[in-house]
Amino acid sequence: MTNTVETVGGPTRRVRQARVAIAAVFAVHGAVTGSFATRIPWIQEHAGISAGQLGLALAFPAIGASLTMPLAARIGHRLGGRLGLRLLLAYWTLALILPSLAGNLFTLCLALFVMGTAAGTSDVLMNALGVDVEEKMGKSVMSGLHGMWTTGALVGSAAGTLAAHAGLDARIHFVLASAVLTVAGALICQGVFDVRSAPDEHPPPRFALPPKSAVIIGAVAFCAVFAEGASLDWSAVYLRDVLGTSPGIAAASTTAFTCTMAIARLSGDALVRRFGSVKTVRAGGVLATAGGLLVVFAVHPVMAMAGFALIGLGVSVVVPLAFAAAGRSGPTPSQSIAGVATITYSSGLVAPSLIGGIADLTSLTVSFAVVTLLALGLVAGAGVLRSR
Repeated sequence: MTNTVETVGGPTRRVRQARVAIAAVFAVHGAVTGSFATRIPWIQEHAGISAGQLGLALAFPAIGASLTMPLAARIGHRLGGRLGLRLLLAYWTLALILPSLAGNLFTLCLALFVMGTAAGTSDVLMNALGVDVEEKMGKSVMSGLHGMWTTGALVGSAAGTLAAHAGLDARIHFVLASAVLTVAGALICQGVFDVRSAPDEHPPPRFALPPKSAVIIGAVAFCAVFAEGASLDWSAVYLRDVLGTSPGIAAASTTAFTCTMAIARLSGDALVRRFGSVKTVRAGGVLATAGGLLVVFAVHPVMAMAGFALIGLGVSVVVPLAFAAAGRSGPTPSQSIAGVATITYSSGLVAPSLIGGIADLTSLTVSFAVVTLLALGLVAGAGVLRSR
């Protein structure tokens, strides 16, 4: 793809403006996820489903994302980066409403499948535009962009915590959040680069298997996303069911998790430049493993919340580094990113159902022992993200 870059005010100024705009896009995208995650206990109760059924339903966003993410490159090719992102981001913010309307397992699975298609396609395109900005900046910015995603998730989860504490119906909460985020996203997208394909460039395939480089990079990201997804989706349920906390305090555990991820990702670019990708990821793996152990052996809500916070701190920079590496591994960043994203989203596919299934057979405590083992895998596999 080639770039249609306006030169008004000079390229440096334009690149800075585009960086701010794409960072805000990441924040809007994350706010949808944060809003949804804190109301999962409400959604489970409203739909009248068990922990195992909830785990099954939470696999459907990843199914929808994995099936449709390869289409993102084709949408960007046909519509251009700016318009394509605007439409896909609006699709994602509006899809937030759907799970609150589900009254049973079937409708919840359908709603979450649609959410997954929206999340995955918009995610791929915004990361491709983020890699484009990183190349123009000439320095690492992807961790900071993902930090803005986590900041958005923090804001969304904080609002969700307040809504849960006040006993607000999630349907009302989601309609209000969706309206605000849809308008904000439409305005913000005006500032991103309008990346367009060359006139003679062939459109990307509707579906393509991930390249070998993406498989290797994605394997490490798989472990991080599993730990992240399990913590984000199940932390509130864990505190409620295992430690007997109130809905408000349970939702606050999600906020603690996203808060540490936001802090780590916002400072991650500086850490990577100072210590390198491998040392940063290995240290993160140690922290995530320690956090998993705290969760598994928690006897008090504060101990479990501290564990979830450490997991968030430890896995925070892995996915940004994986996407950045993928974006530089081929001639079409969106296709390479889609390959890695498909693998990482498959982790999101496995995590909720596996956590719920193990919980039904044994307990949520045993489920998070599995999360702890995968976090330890980051220590062993960090070398594949070495800068080249």
